[in-house]
Amino acid sequence: MRSLKFYIFLFVAIVALAGCKDTSKKVDTTISTAQTIIDSTKITEKEIINDEQEEAFELTEDNAIDFFFNYEKTLKSNKVKITTNLGSFTIELFENVPYHRANFIYLTEKGYFDYTQFHRVVKNFIIQGGNSDDEKTGKKRNDIGRYLLPPDTRKGHKHHRGTVSMPSSEMDNPHMLASPFEFFIVVTDPGSYHLDNEYTPFGRIIEGMDVVDKINNVPVEKGDWPLQNIYIEKAEVLE
Repeated sequence: MRSLKFYIFLFVAIVALAGCKDTSKKVDTTISTAQTIIDSTKITEKEIINDEQEEAFELTEDNAIDFFFNYEKTLKSNKVKITTNLGSFTIELFENVPYHRANFIYLTEKGYFDYTQFHRVVKNFIIQGGNSDDEKTGKKRNDIGRYLLPPDTRKGHKHHRGTVSMPSSEMDNPHMLASPFEFFIVVTDPGSYHLDNEYTPFGRIIEGMDVVDKINNVPVEKGDWPLQNIYIEKAEVLE
């Protein structure tokens, strides 16, 4: 939808053009035509305000669950491709973990994961992504909102090798609520089952596990941060 400013500019431009000719009848006709153009768009200040409010929508602790409950019903895909500077892999999301599935796809569609990093690599255990020390990542989080997700650990999913799961928040968090902006992938063979009942598995790697292993084998420094940054160059929902 074009903004009201655009149509005001168009109106002024048409009137100015018509004013170059000394014909009042044509000017009247031009003004009428311009007014018709503006009216035909049916743009009102109220609609513009509503559009701005929609663009400024933020998730909160109060609205996140209702939002993802409804958003999940609109989803037609359960696969996300993650492309890193070391290669790509594909995640299949579990349909019976609706809030976490909806959250992951929503963040993907919003472009949140693009240019974040795999910032934690624990040898023969996990790789964890979705964060960065770049200020842009913090801004993305602020724009999307501040919220946590409830754990959903009783759907029968285990932390097998290749399982994608959601870490709990580092905030004061006695109920192990999930940090929605990050995820980790299990590389342990056959799995890391001590994580069951504490964290929520919401997907699994169906292609590119060799890339996950490659990331898990990079040199790391203190705190399990890779010595060389491993960027998520793009996250995209597959049809």
